[in-house]
Amino acid sequence: MEDIEDVLGPAGLSGGGAPPGLRLPLAAVAVKPKRRSSRVAQAPPQPEARIPGTQSDSEYMSGQLSAFGYAITEEPEGADLWLINTCTVKNPSQSAMTTLISKCKSANKPLVVAGCVPQGSQGLKELEGISIIGVQQIDRVVEVVEETLKGHEVRLLSRKTLPSLDLPKVRKNKFIEILPINVGCLGACTYCKTKHARGHLGSYTIDSLVDRVKTVVSEGVREIWLSSEDTGAYGRDISTNLPNLLNAIVVELPVDQSTMLRIGMTNPPFILEHLKEIAAVLRHPCVYSFLHVPVQSGSDAVLTAMNREYTVGEFRKVVDTLCELVPGMQIATDIICGFPGETDQDFSETVNLVKEYQFPQVHISQFYPRPGTPAARMKKVPSNEVKKRSRELTSVFESFSPYQGMEGKVERIWITEIATDGVHLVGHTKGYIQVLVIAPDSLLGTSANAKITSVGRWSVFGEVIEGSVAVGEARKQTSAKLQKEHIHHQVEEAGCCATDSCGTCACSNEAQQCAPERCENTSHAPQACGDVTRQEALQPTLVRRRVEGTPKESGSSAAHSLGKEQQVKVVTRRGVNIDTILWCGLAVSFTVTIALLVILTSKISSTSSP
Repeated sequence: MEDIEDVLGPAGLSGGGAPPGLRLPLAAVAVKPKRRSSRVAQAPPQPEARIPGTQSDSEYMSGQLSAFGYAITEEPEGADLWLINTCTVKNPSQSAMTTLISKCKSANKPLVVAGCVPQGSQGLKELEGISIIGVQQIDRVVEVVEETLKGHEVRLLSRKTLPSLDLPKVRKNKFIEILPINVGCLGACTYCKTKHARGHLGSYTIDSLVDRVKTVVSEGVREIWLSSEDTGAYGRDISTNLPNLLNAIVVELPVDQSTMLRIGMTNPPFILEHLKEIAAVLRHPCVYSFLHVPVQSGSDAVLTAMNREYTVGEFRKVVDTLCELVPGMQIATDIICGFPGETDQDFSETVNLVKEYQFPQVHISQFYPRPGTPAARMKKVPSNEVKKRSRELTSVFESFSPYQGMEGKVERIWITEIATDGVHLVGHTKGYIQVLVIAPDSLLGTSANAKITSVGRWSVFGEVIEGSVAVGEARKQTSAKLQKEHIHHQVEEAGCCATDSCGTCACSNEAQQCAPERCENTSHAPQACGDVTRQEALQPTLVRRRVEGTPKESGSSAAHSLGKEQQVKVVTRRGVNIDTILWCGLAVSFTVTIALLVILTSKISSTSSP
């Protein structure tokens, strides 16, 4: 199973001109190449977008299937069933889903479609005769898969309590935990379709989230991403708030800063009253000084039409306050070009806002009307004008050099993955600036000091400083890990790509990931909505293959992804050796029979003697 960003092309983190393009559908099944085949460096491409919300759901579904004895395969032809996890933010996602459904039917494979599309658009013709599972039913994915393999059509869409955070999980990156803190949204953006699927706000309790943090830290996770349609709205349904949650979580993070926290996307309205408290958390040594705050437009008139519930001035207050109170603060934002009714003057105000702040990350998208939303009924801006504005804003954004002046500086970086160029490792500074270094894999999952050698538009390049404490500790940790993995033999690897569900709110443009993530050459990218990324989320094809054995008990760490190669560790089913039992039984029976014969013979002899 992969995220939609693995199926949709990068389309430019900055939006590019055209909408995100589809790769060939088979790319939805093919995960990253196994390992670097060459050490020849190449210029890393601009980062792609990622969708944490969708990814989290997919990781949980993959974990449950793996714990039950299924394996995730990269080969669709050899799979027993396809599972597509979807998001409903924009049209490209739904189009990708339709394409994959057609391919699946042509291959005569059983199919399950999960996520926001079936939840929010249950009557779609494409979903007729197909098993579907809603966004709050992911804890029943094994049941749905089992029944579908039997030839039954299953439709689980009714809402219930939130799925447990302790379900088995297969992380796409074993060093990164995507932690959903709530589902749903309090907004009513006129272009948002996701709320139709995700519903009203539903928050996990602080205790349950803190317990989950303790668990994943003990499992070796090095980054925790808080995921949500709107992080700032957390707790308003259970009489608490985001600062209370953040303060409770940071207490549980290791004092050596080995595990970092990244706060997810937040819309301006819900953090205005907590700016100082949130700034204090962002200054914490274990919290990245980074926040994704979508503005969507620099015009109050357009924001009103979008029903965004804030003004440009309030957005400015959020950005100005955080940048003033948090050293090295980095802000990412989202822009929608060509919203219905947007005039040349409205667009000019947006361009001026971007020029003024020179955000290091701007996720630019063109307006997509979603059926059933108020914006779909509004008078549209001509498509050629929308494209023109998108290209112009992209050109403005790409003219900035946000990391100029970093050359020669020494920064502590947290290294969590291998870049897609197969050469660099990807690390992030305290401000979540992406740093690409050439270093041994033993540094994965560690932090180290790095000297910045050059800067690019999307990332900076650096050299790890040998002899730093972090580097020395990395070698010790690597040795310990190898010993531990050797001991836990019951874990069997199976190629996979597992990920998350649409935890994004079109409203927050969470469809554009909030993380300036992974390397310009990693498979992630900063664009998200509430922690979703700007590429509509379709997490296509969780292709699974059956493994012999019996179900294993579920547990939060039942299965983890194998780091760099994005492999899933599938718990193998170990049965008792029946032959051994039978032979033991026969031996016992034979022994007892001989004993009885001896006793009987002895009694007969004593009776017959005079």
